[in-house]
Amino acid sequence: MLDLNQDPSLGAALRDALARWPDEICLIEADRDRENCQMTYQQFSTAALALACAIQQESFSAGDRAAIIMSNQSKWLVSAYAVFYSGGVLVPLDFKLTATEHLQLLAHCRARLLIVEYHLWRAITKMPAFKDMTVSTVLVTEAPAEADLAGACRWEEAKAAGEPAFVARQREDAACIVYSSGTGGRPKGCVLTHRNYLEQCKALMALFPFWPGVRYLSILPTNHAIDFMVGFIGPFLCGATVVHLRTLRPEFIREAFVKYRITYMSLVPLVLKNLETGLRARFAELPPRRKNMLDLLIAVNRLLTRKRPNVRLSRLLLNKVHAPFGGELRGFFVGGAFTEPATLQFFYDLGIPVANGYGLTEAGTAVTLNDLHPFRPDTVGKPLPGTEVEIRNPDPEGIGEVAVRGPTVMSHYLGDPELTAETIVDGWLMTGDLGRIDSTGHLHLFGRKKNMIVTEGGKNIYPEDIESAFEGLPVKEFCVFAANYLWPQRSSRTIVAEQLVIVLRLNPGQNFDAALRNDLAARNRRLPDFKRVSSYVIWDHDFPRTASMKVKRVILAEEIGKKLERATAVMEL
Repeated sequence: MLDLNQDPSLGAALRDALARWPDEICLIEADRDRENCQMTYQQFSTAALALACAIQQESFSAGDRAAIIMSNQSKWLVSAYAVFYSGGVLVPLDFKLTATEHLQLLAHCRARLLIVEYHLWRAITKMPAFKDMTVSTVLVTEAPAEADLAGACRWEEAKAAGEPAFVARQREDAACIVYSSGTGGRPKGCVLTHRNYLEQCKALMALFPFWPGVRYLSILPTNHAIDFMVGFIGPFLCGATVVHLRTLRPEFIREAFVKYRITYMSLVPLVLKNLETGLRARFAELPPRRKNMLDLLIAVNRLLTRKRPNVRLSRLLLNKVHAPFGGELRGFFVGGAFTEPATLQFFYDLGIPVANGYGLTEAGTAVTLNDLHPFRPDTVGKPLPGTEVEIRNPDPEGIGEVAVRGPTVMSHYLGDPELTAETIVDGWLMTGDLGRIDSTGHLHLFGRKKNMIVTEGGKNIYPEDIESAFEGLPVKEFCVFAANYLWPQRSSRTIVAEQLVIVLRLNPGQNFDAALRNDLAARNRRLPDFKRVSSYVIWDHDFPRTASMKVKRVILAEEIGKKLERATAVMEL
């Protein structure tokens, strides 16, 4: 890895990396059963500098903002480096947003350059607000030859002869504007500096180093904070290889593990849970004798790795489990939402460690990370090197608001000094999350401060904490609310005070039968009286989620309150 103390900006650090490992493969782009391209660091540099020269000829200069709206592909990273090389500020936008939302964010950040996929650009040009768009240069990828680009240019043709000028930036200059919608409320543009990213990379790579030969499988959107760092900045500054997969179909993900001998991969909890479900189903289909042998080997591996992982030993003991993952997998990274401890334990017992952490856009990629020494599935780990975490105004159980201070905390919210002043107080980022730090320095999370419920008896309860008691419930998804939060303006004849409701989204074709009711009731009885849910609601739609797969609780609550009548929808347990 480069000495990041010597580089003043991401552009400078990436330039040094491309020069240091010219012949190493930095990018592989695969789509289903075909490989679109492989690029060495030298080839990547050549492509990016040609693009940098082209945008500089369009007068793109230091401090100008460039938005990217693309799915995972090599052009995303080539474009990002061209922007950094030219001294620009990158605005990575979620390609899953609507065209209207894209236009709103482009206007808010005052982007001068937009790099966008053709089908997304077509949707943008059809919006009434398109006529007011002020972006001066638009580059469109993969546009058909005969397409009307509404004044935009083809990305593939944006090349210019000559050498672009490298535009130096300093550590405190803005590197990216990252929009965070959280789980509700208005989007916020978090201004993150070059220092934020360089310090974050240094801390993460100290715990989980990459090197030439490491292959990282990228399936999360590159605009996602985790993949931007662990699937771009980190690998590139260490000479590793990023494998972009332009499909999420499970059979092609399985094929990529073996074909490219993947070392690491980042997942959101929902995908990790689906992977666990698939493995458990495969194990259950084994003949009894083979199943017993597998259980024995898993138990032996658990015993021998209880203090710290030993990937080589685990591969030897559980070769048939590891082989479908390519035989080189060292582990997964997971974050963005709550991950069930039982799921983390399941993979650890197989010898596939999952490094789970806690972070938020305002603090870069991660605040805490479980370094697996020792393995602690019940926490989100310890603060990263250089990061401080405090619990503010703790209650008698030690639970209070998580406050963060360190070199990865954002500079400010774009154009919102009042919200910035509310969020960063005396240098401390007030996260709005509730947590407790245990005697070993590990952080435990209990939910969002704004979701906290105070019972009639004065007890503080947290929906996310209660939901952990229902881990593994055989439904598609579930969420806990206070009844009065779902129906704040309606009659309380059915439920009074702050009684709790669990909202269930059943699997396709599933019925709420006696077995499910008994399972739900049994889990509920294990909770203290004041934490028990008193009723349930069956919801017929998938829960709205953020890009990191967190449930958008505010939006879900609004939808339930509008579409269901409290008196008929709520069923007592």
